[in-house]
Amino acid sequence: MAETLRSGTSTGIITEFKRKSPSKGMINETAIVEEVTKDYEKYGAAAISVLTDDHFFGGSSEDLMAARDTVNIPILRKDFIIDEYQLLEAKAIGADIILLIAACLTPPEVKMLAASAKSLGLEVLLELHDEEELEHICDDTELIGINNRSLKTFEVDLDRSLQMAAKIPSGKIKIAESGISEVEQINLFKRHGFTGFLMGENFMKSVNPGQAFRDFASKL
Repeated sequence: MAETLRSGTSTGIITEFKRKSPSKGMINETAIVEEVTKDYEKYGAAAISVLTDDHFFGGSSEDLMAARDTVNIPILRKDFIIDEYQLLEAKAIGADIILLIAACLTPPEVKMLAASAKSLGLEVLLELHDEEELEHICDDTELIGINNRSLKTFEVDLDRSLQMAAKIPSGKIKIAESGISEVEQINLFKRHGFTGFLMGENFMKSVNPGQAFRDFASKL
């Protein structure tokens, strides 16, 4: 995914497959993984994020495996990673990238898990929510995601993310996450050095998420 985002040859959008979320509840109960992810790839997604957490997001390892059997672009396993076993599991089910959430981990834990993931051939996306978490960035976290949505209030604040972006070390790949629904927002993030844009709910709330992505990508 890092190579794709650096090249600028794709939309830069990391499309997401998820059925529900803590902030919105059920989003799409009937979507079929294979159909949605096939369209995501067809219409230019840089990568696909698949939720494997069941309790909060209604996902499963089976969803990611189904996506892996369908597409050739990179797949992010999106889950609450807290243990090395989950890295082995991610590799076994076909993920190319794992997510580390700074709010769930200490800086030493991020460093250890990122190094372990890299040794398995997995890329690492480190997700930050506020400036205090900048200390979690390390050599093995090349992809830095800034979540526009507060974990505590679920409110979206793009300005806070843009201010944080200026403090990300040079050489890292910046990815904007959550709350993106307009092409103008992506162009704004691009002007601040972002090359990746993780979008889930905006497409998944549609009856046909793949076609919703196609329409958005054509505007972009």
